Amino acid sequence: MPPSKNGNQNAFDVRFSTEPSEKLMQEFGTSLSGLSHQEVRRRHHRYGFNQSSKAREPHILLQFLSRFTSPLVLVLLVVAGISLFLGQQVSAALVLGMAIVSVVLAFVQEYKAKTEAKKLLEIVSTTAAVIRDGRQHEVHIKTLVPGDIVYLSAGDIIPADLRVLSAKDLFINQAAMTGESFPAEKTGEAIAPKTATLTELTNIAFMGSNVVSGTGYGLILKTGDQTQFGQLAAHVSAQEGETSFDKGIREFVLLLIRFMIVMVVAIFAINAILKGNPLEALLFSLAVAVGLTPEMLPMIVTVNLSNGAIKMSGKKVIVKRLSSIQNFGAMDILCTDKTGTLTLGEVVLERHYDLRGTESQEVLRYGYMNSYFQTGLKNLLDKAILRHSHLSIAGYRKLDEIPFDFSRKLMSVVVEEDGKHILISKGAPEEIIKRCGSYELDGKVFRKAIPKSVIALTDKYRNEGFRVLAVAYRPFTTKKKAYTKEDEEGLILKGFMIFLDPPKPSAKDAIQSLEKLGIKLKVLTGDNELVTTKVCGDVGLDVGEVVTGDTVDALDDEGLRKIVDKTTVFARLNPLQKERVITALRANGHTVGYLGDGINDAPALKSADVGLSVNNAVDIAKETADIILLEKSLIVLQEGVLEGRKTYENMLKYIKMGSSSNFGNMLSVVGASLFLPFLPMLPIQILLNNFLYDMAQVSLPSDNVDEDNLDKPSPWNVDYIKRYMIFFGPISSLFDFTTYGVLLLFSASQPLFNTIWFIESLATQTLVINVIRTRKIPFLESRPSGYLLITTFGAVLVGLAITLSPFASAFGFVQPPLFYLGATTLIVATYLVLVQLLKVWFIRKYGYK
Repeated sequence: MPPSKNGNQNAFDVRFSTEPSEKLMQEFGTSLSGLSHQEVRRRHHRYGFNQSSKAREPHILLQFLSRFTSPLVLVLLVVAGISLFLGQQVSAALVLGMAIVSVVLAFVQEYKAKTEAKKLLEIVSTTAAVIRDGRQHEVHIKTLVPGDIVYLSAGDIIPADLRVLSAKDLFINQAAMTGESFPAEKTGEAIAPKTATLTELTNIAFMGSNVVSGTGYGLILKTGDQTQFGQLAAHVSAQEGETSFDKGIREFVLLLIRFMIVMVVAIFAINAILKGNPLEALLFSLAVAVGLTPEMLPMIVTVNLSNGAIKMSGKKVIVKRLSSIQNFGAMDILCTDKTGTLTLGEVVLERHYDLRGTESQEVLRYGYMNSYFQTGLKNLLDKAILRHSHLSIAGYRKLDEIPFDFSRKLMSVVVEEDGKHILISKGAPEEIIKRCGSYELDGKVFRKAIPKSVIALTDKYRNEGFRVLAVAYRPFTTKKKAYTKEDEEGLILKGFMIFLDPPKPSAKDAIQSLEKLGIKLKVLTGDNELVTTKVCGDVGLDVGEVVTGDTVDALDDEGLRKIVDKTTVFARLNPLQKERVITALRANGHTVGYLGDGINDAPALKSADVGLSVNNAVDIAKETADIILLEKSLIVLQEGVLEGRKTYENMLKYIKMGSSSNFGNMLSVVGASLFLPFLPMLPIQILLNNFLYDMAQVSLPSDNVDEDNLDKPSPWNVDYIKRYMIFFGPISSLFDFTTYGVLLLFSASQPLFNTIWFIESLATQTLVINVIRTRKIPFLESRPSGYLLITTFGAVLVGLAITLSPFASAFGFVQPPLFYLGATTLIVATYLVLVQLLKVWFIRKYGYK
């Protein structure tokens, strides 16, 4: 009987390869006539449909509501709720509005991105030819069950994991599962594989691979979640892990919450005790809490990421998850498969040489005629030969051909030239050479054993990762009407043809460009180490020691962490081994990106900080990826990285400025609460100040970014932000205290005190962004965007205008005298100059992040 629905899913059962097909069919209760329709219905009930499970997407309403559980949004909701409870409707409406706008913006943008990405997912084939009740039917692949007999032909997708029962020139492209560059030949004979590695199972075809050429029949072994594809789909549909971006935001929010709690409690206690009005103290401390909370952070982050996604789409990069943009820019290690990324993704004829190793047009001509005249489905090597050069075959006429088969590993055509019959053979070197009794060199035929140097040269190319074919011929003095494989004896060895999926011409420069951006490239492939080493060396990677999947399995997690950083190339990896390598790199503190397009890449895409795929990838890869490239190119990827870094830089400007300015203001409030007999600023004035300040920062996503800020990854560093906040916050407080001193010195009334400090506080914390947005001298060496200039200076002018307007009294303001305005201007200017000087020192000591 077939395996149970809940059978072992960790490894493929090698028994399916070793047992004779007759015994296997008997075990599955089937025959070459197929199952009956009644039996198919019974098996549907037992095994379910042939489709992999996916994590069910929540209802759109639940997706929207889930965004309100973000830590930053929760902080805003709590503050808004308390404000409303205490009757502060204006404050509550303002903060709640910020939270709702932020959630709506993020939800709409990401929903659009996901919808656009889904349009890219195309299903190539959804039907299969199945034998049931002795007749062939076309059915949807989801209706297949274990025990079904299916017919396979060129272009078909393998609909489930199956055992090949019979095959004629059957070649399967299983690169999506194994990473192999060349199609694998499949046969119906029972085998005894040394291991359960997918590449060694020459009579098993896996769901998701496709038929390149030939025909065959197969017995369905496993369907749905039981297939190798299904296991991967189930594995990657698990709950998403926390990315470095998510972790950074969470740590930053927790930092703010800790400071907020300390400040609010301290300010409430001081004012309640010293001023004897607990309710007024509570309202004031609540306003302070709002001032310390960066209400605009969710909106700034969303707008930044949305703008980044729009810009990236213009550079052939589609963003599915907005949070992945920051990870994209922070990425310091890029892991990728080999085929199509470093290589062209197509096999080409590299060389055609005679037995001296010299390029030979005659070898090419004979190989070309063999590929041109054969009538079977041309494999990738035939196509590479025909694409390499269009040769004239005038004077030659095809007479017969002897098709390729697995046992001979060669194929032959018979042509006529000037009345003479010539048999031309092309195939595996060892099969051709053993049929040769002589060889040709410099136009002369030598009837002796093939020189060992010739065989050594062939082995050399194989060891370098090339696919090698031998070309031989046999002239017939006696004409025949038909030729058979028995005529493929006494051949004359003419030369060899070597093939490779060559490196992309742009790959070497692209790798160097990525290295200049601080991104190390690591290759994770299912292909063999010989081919991989050759390609990686050609594109300029320092290959070093290649680590194989067997080595990865032999190491525990700690041992793997020790080798992943110093290893550039990993070969013969299965999907879960790739995932382990990614996890080890992340455990070592790296922000890891993974670029892949095959079924075997899905777990690695899921486990990376940012998963990258391409628009022609298999469905599971596109569904798993965070970002989809419209072109599988490292150059496109490089441009996307730069956009990601620009987006991150502008977000970081807000975070550094907001945290340090707000922290400084709160220190000032604590100091004022201790030494002033009245509140230094009314709650409504704090809210207005905070609102104008936030509005000034809306333009940050459009700000210019210095080029030298993009030359290396900048991962989240909450310790750096904390240090920045603690260093620069007290500097602004120092100038607030200076303002206090001036006001007290000239005996300013409470309304005037509130008014002047409102103007000074708004000007210092708003205008300072023009200084701290760059490591350079502002305006002279680095210019902000025009929009940022307008919003920052505009916010200060609006605040000043309110204090001079008829509405000033509604906010508790009085018209400030010119003397106080002049003193405030001098204090603000001095503050900005001092921040610039101290910024230079801070960057020298702690760097610019």
